[in-house]
Amino acid sequence: MSAVQSPRPRALLSVWNKTGIVEFATELNRLGFELVSTGGTAKLLTEAGLDVLKVSDLTHHPEIFDGRVKSLHPAIHGPLLARLHLDKDFEELDRLGYSPIRVVACNLYPFSSAAAQQPPLEDNALLEMIDIGGPTMVRASAKNHQHVLISTNPSRYTDIITAIEAAGSVESVGMDFRTELALEAFQHTASYDAAIANELHVRYVGDPASTDDVSQQSERLPSTIIASNDLLQGLRYGENAHQAAALYVSPAHSKANDTLVTAKVEGGKAMSYNNYSDADATLRLCRSLSTDEWPDTPHACVIVKHNNPCGAALGATQLEAFEMALASDPESAFGSIICFNEPVEKNTAEAIGDLFVEVLMAPAFEPAAKERLTIKTNRRLLTIESPNNRLSPLKRTLVRKPIEGGMLVQTEEPPIIDWSKAKTVTQSQPTEEQIASMKFAVRVCEQVKSNAIVMVQGVATVGIGPGQTSRVEAVRIAARRAGERGKGCVLASDAFFPFKDGIEQAAEAGATAIVQPGGSIRDGEVIEEADARGMSMLFTGHRLFRH
Repeated sequence: MSAVQSPRPRALLSVWNKTGIVEFATELNRLGFELVSTGGTAKLLTEAGLDVLKVSDLTHHPEIFDGRVKSLHPAIHGPLLARLHLDKDFEELDRLGYSPIRVVACNLYPFSSAAAQQPPLEDNALLEMIDIGGPTMVRASAKNHQHVLISTNPSRYTDIITAIEAAGSVESVGMDFRTELALEAFQHTASYDAAIANELHVRYVGDPASTDDVSQQSERLPSTIIASNDLLQGLRYGENAHQAAALYVSPAHSKANDTLVTAKVEGGKAMSYNNYSDADATLRLCRSLSTDEWPDTPHACVIVKHNNPCGAALGATQLEAFEMALASDPESAFGSIICFNEPVEKNTAEAIGDLFVEVLMAPAFEPAAKERLTIKTNRRLLTIESPNNRLSPLKRTLVRKPIEGGMLVQTEEPPIIDWSKAKTVTQSQPTEEQIASMKFAVRVCEQVKSNAIVMVQGVATVGIGPGQTSRVEAVRIAARRAGERGKGCVLASDAFFPFKDGIEQAAEAGATAIVQPGGSIRDGEVIEEADARGMSMLFTGHRLFRH
């Protein structure tokens, strides 16, 4: 028996998100709970006709500083933290005149939403959205979950009522359910703290992705990486059937359908781990090509298989872009993922026809196009909402790569090359048309796994050699894919040619112009071979490794 005699168990309700709180309080009241509440929550419950004991009535201290301090008091945290299985804690509660609090509902000020406001809130206004009493109350309740049921999510209210009714009393609710709620509570406060730390780092130190200066980017890298993502759904398995997997969403993107994770998915079976991984590579390249750099060919189409592009093209029409991208490697396009930077049109859908495609992505699908594409029931259509129904260009961002014992972090962006400083190193000068093709080829090459070779005609790939340990072998693969379409092509390499054999193979494949970073100790031999073959070659000084 409890050493502290309280006629009714107490529930403390203090929430920002008031969804379902009146119904929850009504059910608790029906079960005999005395309701304790603060501020706006107390007002809402009182207006609903419920008897509510205000926190200030327990603390005998008013809320102060416009509500900045209201629940931070021993009269609240004593009952939350009392170890009711210890006689000495019972005795101390009794001596102080405090009654135990058995149920807590608390969720926090919406800091992330406030931080995302445009125009941005001033610092002082944003700081007011940092909850202090709420996280303390949540952590205290979760720490003492042996005696307190804590809910940080309105979706849990019904579960708590059901558990109390099934157990016969709040004291008898099982430990498995208690620990489940406590873990959710600690994750809730951890995510909240992560959002605060990350936003204030950007405000006080700077966002590494917001400057072109690499040294400033380095200076702005955070001293501690704090990541918080919420489980969105479990996946059937990972890369292989023996691996578990799930999909998580960043809180900053959970409210819109403008990212891959939050895209609207229609048709086919559920997306797999590999589908999402390949779709990310596809979307990344399509965004990279969705710029104003090629005004005469605004339509982009990208086809990816196993994380590497097998075709990419720009076209005056969407159909043209698709047909050229597909022609780059129709064999590898079987079971691929395709992304368009503008809404999919009916004639494009008809051209796709019965081609086996795992996933199609676009800002939208015309109704007639969707009807045609969904004839194949195993296709998934992903709608990624975008301003003006055109994919937003790829922006610089901070990316993380887990490694044993920690992670690598770097900034990542489409290649920013000052073409006015690119240097022609051969006797033959590239034409304006070839330079335009080089710019496109470099943009594609940056998204291909190293060692990477990309052969293009105009603004369409004709052969791609991805992910080879030997650069000359990457040239051979691209040449084999290109076949006769390699005659007169422009070839891009993501890094320098270490030997002249790569130039020899490129020339035999039909390449007449090459763009590469340069920087090999054998650059002289490479240039000499290009001159002997009558090829033009441009050095950008910009390496594009992707590992």
